[in-house]
Amino acid sequence: MDITLTSADSHEFTAYINGPDTARVGVVVLPEIFGINAYIRSVVDRYAALGYRAICPSLFDRRTTPEHGVQLGYRPEDVQRGLGYKKSIADETAQLDIEAAADALKGQQVRLLTGYCWGGYLSWRMACLSSHFAAASCWHGGGIIKHCNDVAKIPVQMHFGGQDGSIPLSDVEAIRAAQPNVQIHIYPEAGHSFGREATPAYRPEAAQLAWDRTLTFFQQQQS
Repeated sequence: MDITLTSADSHEFTAYINGPDTARVGVVVLPEIFGINAYIRSVVDRYAALGYRAICPSLFDRRTTPEHGVQLGYRPEDVQRGLGYKKSIADETAQLDIEAAADALKGQQVRLLTGYCWGGYLSWRMACLSSHFAAASCWHGGGIIKHCNDVAKIPVQMHFGGQDGSIPLSDVEAIRAAQPNVQIHIYPEAGHSFGREATPAYRPEAAQLAWDRTLTFFQQQQS
């Protein structure tokens, strides 16, 4: 269901939440540049079905004229709209809403973080900036290379497509060299957003393997 949260600077925004209140572990899911649309909600639902309490904040509610709970498609105009919104939101500003989402997981003893595309990038940034999470799994996070020398406070795992036209393998290898303690997985036949079902980018085998690796990684951090 959709709920309204308030961040530390009194900004009100929408978040989508699902899963049992009594779950021991919570997951904050960070969206692509398309807002909290049907795909990203399905990721939240997938975690909830496994017994996690999962939540996704609508980071685009930070825009000057907010349309709360923005949900975009994948047309060229949606891409341009999403990119424009993203550019208007600083990482440290997004952090306020991400941490508010984590705080909404009040009954959960362990809080984990994952994200896709922009959300994958922000997952890495939060792993370095925030103290709210026990671990992070970052899926095809474009822009991580710009912060590849930052120091993570928590265990981190990353997933990249070997055919990703927006994240060169040279960047992935540079991240690997700078972060020897980060688990980095490359899926040779996959491109960007390879986990997004019902779109041409979807690569089911790579998506399932990355999902299984994420769950295993998260389970290892729950003790």
